[in-house]
Formats: sequence, C-alpha cells, structure tokens
Amino acid sequence: MTMMNEKDLEELQKELKESKISIEKQLGSFATKDPNLKHDWDSCYPKFETGSLEEEADEVEEYATRLPIEHSLEIKLRDINLALEKDKKKDYGKCENCGKPIDIKRLKACPEARLCLKCQK
Repeated sequence: MTMMNEKDLEELQKELKESKISIEKQLGSFATKDPNLKHDWDSCYPKFETGSLEEEADEVEEYATRLPIEHSLEIKLRDINLALEKDKKKDYGKCENCGKPIDIKRLKACPEARLCLKCQK
C-alpha cells in the first residue's frame, strides 16, 4: 500500500476544491440550493404560462430527466464536502469503517473516497 505524503495531500485538496466548484456550477445551471436542507439542491420545476401542451410536456420531461442527475451530483458534492471537512480535522484519507489509511492510488482515482478497497467490497 502506498501512503500519502504532503505533496499528494496538496494535490488532492486542490482537486477536491476544483471538483466542488465544478459540481456547484453544474447544479446551478438547472437547480437552486435549498435554504432549509444542507447539501440539497432543487431542480427548477417548469412554469407554465403560455406554452403549447407539447412544449409543456417537453419541459416536464426535461425536469424528470434532471432529477437523477441532480441526485447523483448532490451525492458527489456531499462526499467532496465531507472529504474537505475531514482534511480540516486531519482525518482525510482514513477509512470510515476500519480506520486504516486509504491507499493513495485509490484517493488519486477518487479523492472523495470514504472507504478503503477492502471495506468498500
């Protein structure tokens, strides 16, 4: 198992912060932050004013397509935020299940990883 050094940690922190900004930008293009629930975003439901029935149906279909994308991005963003919080507490890179260090190769592939490969299985 390869351990993490300071340079690795800095690179992973940078990647986490960049990913956070990117995901928030993606979410912001079709959803808004929920002021009542932390880490929750709400897709904008279409407003029907003077569109044809076909246009309104297309908007509802697009909304339904966005919901699973929103959910997936929210989960990834939650995990990134958790990783950044762990970094502040000096717990970043430790498996949440067994407490052992997560291999640097795994963290480089998935910086927000919460479990080592053994516990993930």
